[in-house]
Amino acid sequence: MTEPRIEARDLSRRFGDTKALEGLNLRVGRGEMVALLGPDGAGKTTAMRLMAGVIRPDSGTVRLAGIDLGTDTEAARARLGYVPQRFSLYGELTVLENLRFLAEVRGLTGGAWIPRAEAMLAFVGMEPFRDRRVSALSGGMRQKLGLAAALIHRPEVLLLDEPTSGVDPIARQAFWRLLVQLLREETGILISTPYMDEAARCTRVGFLHQGRLLVDATPAELRRPLEGRILEIAMPHPEAWGTRLEQIVGVEETLVFGGRLRARVAPGAAAETADRVREWLTAERIDDAEVRVVGPSLDDVFRLLLRTDAPRDTE
Repeated sequence: MTEPRIEARDLSRRFGDTKALEGLNLRVGRGEMVALLGPDGAGKTTAMRLMAGVIRPDSGTVRLAGIDLGTDTEAARARLGYVPQRFSLYGELTVLENLRFLAEVRGLTGGAWIPRAEAMLAFVGMEPFRDRRVSALSGGMRQKLGLAAALIHRPEVLLLDEPTSGVDPIARQAFWRLLVQLLREETGILISTPYMDEAARCTRVGFLHQGRLLVDATPAELRRPLEGRILEIAMPHPEAWGTRLEQIVGVEETLVFGGRLRARVAPGAAAETADRVREWLTAERIDDAEVRVVGPSLDDVFRLLLRTDAPRDTE
């Protein structure tokens, strides 16, 4: 088997009495992008910081491009590009000055940094802004610059901690087009994101909850158990009816999504449950409504995972 770009084994970290991460096992292969999802406090940023060598684990190991991060830290970090959640470049320097500084830190001395910096500016589409101070950049431009800085030394591994949070949808799309290009170069990418549409683009998705990895599978594999179990109800004021709808036999849970009410139903019960919902709508004199079976989303999957994951002791 080809050596993975990222491999975490039994990775754990505690902060005081809180288990931030517990026994994480995760692999990211060449040309593969894996998403980490989970609610706030699930352990996503802790996992990223451990794999970047920013903090040390209480137990477990991390290998980056085949190199043990714990025993050969500098060699492992030389293979790594890391974009943390908080922007960390120098606001008083220009775009090009930031890239020069980081390139020289990474060993591109003399004039060797110039062609690489120029290539990265072209890659992220920031050539016109090379002399602009970083403090004057928009959020989307800062994220692009962060990516350029992380790639300045041609890393084989890229860690991205919620890189598109707070940027507009157009900037998000542009950023993801850049990531797709990196995958063609066999970069291994681990990305944490709060956006389900971003996770759906990834090779695999890992879902963290209370520091534990509940699942690690492709988006299609995650959705499969809910196929034929999601009803979508188009109706006026859907947010007012969810609790009432959950009283219907066969309905397990409801969620308002995209202005419509979605209901997860028991396995094999979609048709009869849909009929009960239609009867209920008629009884409530809600005439302007439509009920249909739709495909599951990752939101549906992770709501089910959170519901079925039993609370645990935090010792």
